[in-house]
Amino acid sequence: MYSLDRRLAFLSALDAVGPEHAYWVGRLTLCGSPEDIAAYDAVARDPAPKGSPWPVRRLPERSLFRATMPPQVGAEEGDPALAVRASAEEVLRNRDLATLSTVERAEAARLLTLTARVKPVRAGRRYTRSSTGPVDRRRTVRALLRGPDVLLRKARRPRPRKVVLLVDVSGSMSPYADALLRFAHAMVRHRPRWTAVYALGTRLTPLTAALRTRDPQTALRIAGQAIPDWRGGTRLAGTVSAFVRGDGHRGAARRAVVVVFSDGWETGDPARLADAVAHLRRLAARVVWVSPHAGRPGFAPSAGGLAAVLPHIDALVAGHTVAALEELVRSLEVHRA
Repeated sequence: MYSLDRRLAFLSALDAVGPEHAYWVGRLTLCGSPEDIAAYDAVARDPAPKGSPWPVRRLPERSLFRATMPPQVGAEEGDPALAVRASAEEVLRNRDLATLSTVERAEAARLLTLTARVKPVRAGRRYTRSSTGPVDRRRTVRALLRGPDVLLRKARRPRPRKVVLLVDVSGSMSPYADALLRFAHAMVRHRPRWTAVYALGTRLTPLTAALRTRDPQTALRIAGQAIPDWRGGTRLAGTVSAFVRGDGHRGAARRAVVVVFSDGWETGDPARLADAVAHLRRLAARVVWVSPHAGRPGFAPSAGGLAAVLPHIDALVAGHTVAALEELVRSLEVHRA
């Protein structure tokens, strides 16, 4: 059974070079050892061609995605297939995640993996040399003893800032939950020490340990088994409050960027949710609420829970497309306060 990455590489390469080279595309993408080649030749429908359109050598899998990467300068004139593929990828970036087919979801998952490379930082306690900032008195005095007058300055050394993802997995968020968990998996794999993930439903479920698994499919399967209320109801007030009073107070939320993925539907009292988010905001450096409906025309935060938390969050952003999640990552990257 070939892995998902190899199957995606096969489809991408086949789309780039055409079906007439299907044998060699499959051999280069699906086979990773001489044993794989023997098994592949045994089940191939057509016998191996006498020659090869390319030098027979193993290519890294990443090179096979060249047709899905953004075009280089002049690519539209020199490589029409590359330009068409890049245009299709741009369309996919702006498609609603809830409307994608199975093949499109697999491609969107790859784009989300590339997107989730965020490194927010905060000011640490230690100082380093800088051209701006307060005067470093100790170094300035030492410099004055050695030579002409000069003012040396210092700045706090940046340190990684924690990111906490609270993902709503209730029934109303089920069309987006799979893509959001793949996005969370990529962030955990990129920053395992500085990223924490929790599922919000009728109860709070920690998912960080499950999402540290390298293979995305295995990680999502383990996470799904750990969530007892997948596609069930939602108690945002209770789950957010449980996080704040538990891991939040124990350090997970302190000076962190907390991102809540939810449409804001609350079955309980919205005032309780507002109190829980206000408490969370006092602990965190920033609270960002991501709603899949925020990017749609005519959107208004009319859901009871969403309207209640608006005074206590720093930003309400869209999260229904790959492009919207890319914008979210950029906003987290530039926040350095």
